[in-house]
Amino acid sequence: MRRRNIKDASTKVNMSKYIITPEDKIDFMKLFNNDNPNHIEIGMGKGKFIIQMALNNPNINFIGIEKYSSVILQATKKLDNIDFIPNLRLMNMDATNLKDVFSDKSIDLIYLNFSDPWPKKRQAKRRLTHENYLKIYDDLLKKNGQIYFKTDNRGLFEYSLESITNYGYKIKNVCLDLHNTELDFINVKTEFEEKYGANSPIYRLEAYKWN
Repeated sequence: MRRRNIKDASTKVNMSKYIITPEDKIDFMKLFNNDNPNHIEIGMGKGKFIIQMALNNPNINFIGIEKYSSVILQATKKLDNIDFIPNLRLMNMDATNLKDVFSDKSIDLIYLNFSDPWPKKRQAKRRLTHENYLKIYDDLLKKNGQIYFKTDNRGLFEYSLESITNYGYKIKNVCLDLHNTELDFINVKTEFEEKYGANSPIYRLEAYKWN
């Protein structure tokens, strides 16, 4: 999908009270003033999912991460129209830099929603479920930490299922058509899912780290 470039998007994004640009690794206790569980979404897009999750779960801390400033700007615009959500922060950064801003064993759950499938074989290392990224997640996740993955791309799902299993995670709640399962009752949709989710099955899995 083509992304529209917005002039001065980075400057506008950084004006939001939700945006954080840590110079050192994030201290969740200091940032949120609590010791609640910490969840992050990598590739949050325009923010519908992470905003709704924060509203639905006030006792969980959420950080949404998006590399494209023109995209995350749309999330900040949404937030301008509602009351401040104290358990939500956003970051405009690339997932390759996660280790620079998050301490090891500091995150309870990682959401990967409709990540870029990078369909060509030579692009595999760019997929957010490639072994290189799983190693990063493994470092960041606490004991019993989790990854929730959702996509409409069957090829990416099959690749991810194999990659995550081979890495040593336990898999649970695998869905081959999420919207036609009981789990859809608690499913929070992304913008992409609302717009295109009726056109093809939505695949989902939960991965658990037991060490």
